[in-house]
Amino acid sequence: METLFELDPVLPNGFSYLPDFLSRDEEERLLSFVRSLPLHPMLFQGYEAKRKVESYGYDYDFASRQLRQGKPIPKALDWLIEKVADHLQLSYDQFAEVLVSEYPPGAVINWHRDAPPFDIIAGISLLQDCTFKLRPYDKAKQNRKAVIKMPVRRQSLYVIREEARMEWEHSISPVESTRFSITLRTLK
Repeated sequence: METLFELDPVLPNGFSYLPDFLSRDEEERLLSFVRSLPLHPMLFQGYEAKRKVESYGYDYDFASRQLRQGKPIPKALDWLIEKVADHLQLSYDQFAEVLVSEYPPGAVINWHRDAPPFDIIAGISLLQDCTFKLRPYDKAKQNRKAVIKMPVRRQSLYVIREEARMEWEHSISPVESTRFSITLRTLK
């Protein structure tokens, strides 16, 4: 079966993907750290999602729509933040939030754009692959042909910024087995 990457999809400006961003040893190092965290159910506007999370740096409170200072970013993630910052030609200090997520079998992320105070979103996929989807945010442009589906492999990095960040929304299809991700965000 062909994937859209094999068909060379036209991705929105500001979306990039690097399939082998992490080595197997780097992934194992992160998985060891992530598995030691006290992950808790993700709450969104009173709804408990299937995924579990732990957030560091700034948190966005969906109820009050306010950004607030959260827990300090663990030193164990410094090397990863440096690696992403170097790849994106940013400074370490520009990353203001780190979100660690666990997706059990069947978990999804519904269509959304990230919270308004955040700018660049960089996602690291761990343990399992997933199907990442993009579609225009403008409802008038949404149709089945406008949806871009692509595999996001374990050990990969995807980046959403500029047009892809502001004019598109994204989701993740149900995962078949447990998957982890680490999402780094800068502030506007």
